[in-house]
Amino acid sequence: MRLTTKGRYAVTAVLDLALHQGDGPVSLAAISERQDISLSYLEQLFAKLRRNNIVSSTRGPGGGYKLTNKVEEVSVSDIILAVDESCKVVDCSDSEGCHDGAYQCLTHDLWQELSNEIRSFLDGITLAEIMAQGTVHEIKVRQDDVINA
Repeated sequence: MRLTTKGRYAVTAVLDLALHQGDGPVSLAAISERQDISLSYLEQLFAKLRRNNIVSSTRGPGGGYKLTNKVEEVSVSDIILAVDESCKVVDCSDSEGCHDGAYQCLTHDLWQELSNEIRSFLDGITLAEIMAQGTVHEIKVRQDDVINA
């Protein structure tokens, strides 16, 4: 699967948002500091996440971002697809032609099936499930302690 930094950072940032939104809208500066992701990069990601209805924003003092839906309703694949990432293993198109549309490669069906399995796997993991993991909360507490020190 071609999961680039963009997809990984998007999932990490949205998870951070989900873990901290209980106190109100979360600023990108806070996410940037906790996750060590460039603020300008987060701005680009969150513009796409907002356009694809994963997050909503509030302007002004005390503003920031919050999830549009409940954590139980947001899957990892929702986030990855919202930032224009693909769940494909290779560049074979869904149609018959892999090589500039001329013909299908020998392993097309194998890679297509693997891509489908990955997408199905990521569809089945919600933010709520990730948040329920004990290690996620331990890391959150450590990050918050470092930032608040």
